[in-house]
Amino acid sequence: MPVHEVARRLKLADSDDPALASVLEALEQQGSVIKNRRGALCLVEHLDLIRGSVQGHRDGYGFLIRDDKQPDCFLGPREMQKVLHGDRVVAREVGIDRRGRCEVAIVEVIARANVTVVGRLRRDYGILIVEPEDRRLSQPLLVAPDGAGGAKPGQVVVAEILAQPARNAQPVARIVEVLGSYADPGMEIEIALRKHRLPYLFSPAAEAEAGSFASIPQAADMRGRTDLRSMALVTIDGENARDFDDAVYCEPIGASGQPGGKRGSGGYRLVVAIADVSHYVRPGTALEQEAQLRGNSVYFPRRVIPMLPEALSNGLCSLNPEVDRLCMVCDMTVGTRGRVKDYQFYPAVMRSRARLTYTRVAAFMAGEREGLSEDVATNLGHLESVYKALALARQRRGAIDFETIETELVFNDERKIERIVKVERNDAHRVIEECMLAANVCTSAFLKRNRHPMLYRIHEGPTPEKLLTLREFLGEFGLQLGGGDAPKAGDYAKLLTRIKDRPDAQMLQTVLLRSMQQAVYSPDNVGHFGLAYEAYTHFTSPIRRYPDLLVHRAIKAVLARSRYSPGDWAELGGHCSRTERRADEATRDVVNWLKCFYMRDRIGEHFDGTITAVTGFGVFVALDEVYVEGLVHISELGRDYFHFDPGRHQLLGERTRRRFRLSDRIGVKLVRVDLEQMKIDFVLDE
Repeated sequence: MPVHEVARRLKLADSDDPALASVLEALEQQGSVIKNRRGALCLVEHLDLIRGSVQGHRDGYGFLIRDDKQPDCFLGPREMQKVLHGDRVVAREVGIDRRGRCEVAIVEVIARANVTVVGRLRRDYGILIVEPEDRRLSQPLLVAPDGAGGAKPGQVVVAEILAQPARNAQPVARIVEVLGSYADPGMEIEIALRKHRLPYLFSPAAEAEAGSFASIPQAADMRGRTDLRSMALVTIDGENARDFDDAVYCEPIGASGQPGGKRGSGGYRLVVAIADVSHYVRPGTALEQEAQLRGNSVYFPRRVIPMLPEALSNGLCSLNPEVDRLCMVCDMTVGTRGRVKDYQFYPAVMRSRARLTYTRVAAFMAGEREGLSEDVATNLGHLESVYKALALARQRRGAIDFETIETELVFNDERKIERIVKVERNDAHRVIEECMLAANVCTSAFLKRNRHPMLYRIHEGPTPEKLLTLREFLGEFGLQLGGGDAPKAGDYAKLLTRIKDRPDAQMLQTVLLRSMQQAVYSPDNVGHFGLAYEAYTHFTSPIRRYPDLLVHRAIKAVLARSRYSPGDWAELGGHCSRTERRADEATRDVVNWLKCFYMRDRIGEHFDGTITAVTGFGVFVALDEVYVEGLVHISELGRDYFHFDPGRHQLLGERTRRRFRLSDRIGVKLVRVDLEQMKIDFVLDE
């Protein structure tokens, strides 16, 4: 239907033309309508067209991630010349590729995702181009005449796209910012911020708003709150933490149900106090807009990009020691067998008695009590007891507990990596983890019981396809996962217990872990598979997670006998899940770059390691004690044709029958480090 006919049918006057044009433009950008060659409007859903987002690949092809959640479609290199990674398009199916996936051709680009691109300036045959840092942007950008802005080849720059790509034309850009040399200190973070489009500067309005609050809570702020300032609440965090979301306190309950009984005689009173960020960050404010935009804080080595300005994140909202702070409390009664019997939520004012670290609390649990006041030491003793009860309940529930290796980069005074160390997870970490899990479960139960919408933290079980592949793999080892077509977390936990003493336990655990889906935020509760909870949400970190802030507002609404509506809960859940993944990807990029920088002085050295992934082009090996991962390309595995078996996670030699399998131990030699590509290459040490 032509536009003028739409206006006639709606009985619009000529003066309504600008408004109609604006609405139609929004519908086109959304992908609901499209104009055909005659300029007439058509409904996309009636044209058998597919809407979605482009996901590029460094080798020039790409995929269409469909809005309707159907399997992804293949975009060939010719189609990818029209678009860049992230663009929103409408496409039509044109066939089936050699792997059985639908192949599509782009009909129209409805939204461009890339306005600026970070990359390295290069001169090829006298022409300046910007090589994007994001390898999913496979097309280099041509620098417009007089568009270099004084930048020199080899420098890292930010380029603004002036002309988007077309079938017969590369994208054209001009340089708007010079970041510096690739090896400058902190450059890896500057690149990651721009590559992943992380907001890293607060708006002047948000900064002004954060600075407008008094440095300590005022009498008006404390009105109507429970006073917990005499309670020996403590925070327990890592050595480098500066934003303290949560404080904990525990005391035994006598058989009569009153506090002060013998340890564990009638259970425990467990108090989890969480920073009341929602008191300061109100809907519709500049602070709210920033928090929603960011979604979460991002923690890089040596630098944090907070969700809230520092005046709040490290100051007024942080539960710093010996200062009054506003908080929301989950006050629980926990039985001796770890079951939460009762709970209540209320706003309070508190005063943290001590800022403790995991290392200090672990030392206390090992018997070292010096330097702690009597009330803090007593609290820690009770927390250890309630932790043991909660851990037993976790075991009975069948929650999955994977043993993963986490590392920390240790820097010298010159901001260079001195070494990479393994982070030991001790019982102090587990104490806090169990306390936070208990509070989060109570939160979901409270809001669910009061029929208030919220963002659940959901974790679905394995897909049928992954489950079938997993069962086939386990069958080769004489192992079986219980639960039939719908295994529970307890079935995974039982299998993990059965294999924990096997020499191939690490490999089997890795395969089990990879069979599971990623946890996301959603208003639709499908439970948390890994934790074995029927309902679960996030309540305990509102300084650094936007979903927790929304949950706090929902709790306050229930307590006030009202409703909180932030808008479309499903849309917010999707946004928060995306910002979480964005932060993970950015952090991973920075850590990988730093590890490459650390290893470039060790070329020629020999290492022992473990195969952590098997692909059709080689095996990835994690080095012992160094905790760095690199690739042994398939061409370096020997004079043979190696065939990839994804189901068995192995490469098998056609002639020699030599096998490289997940978790195999091998020796390697470091031969190449590419900082730009963030690649580390090994050869077999033979």
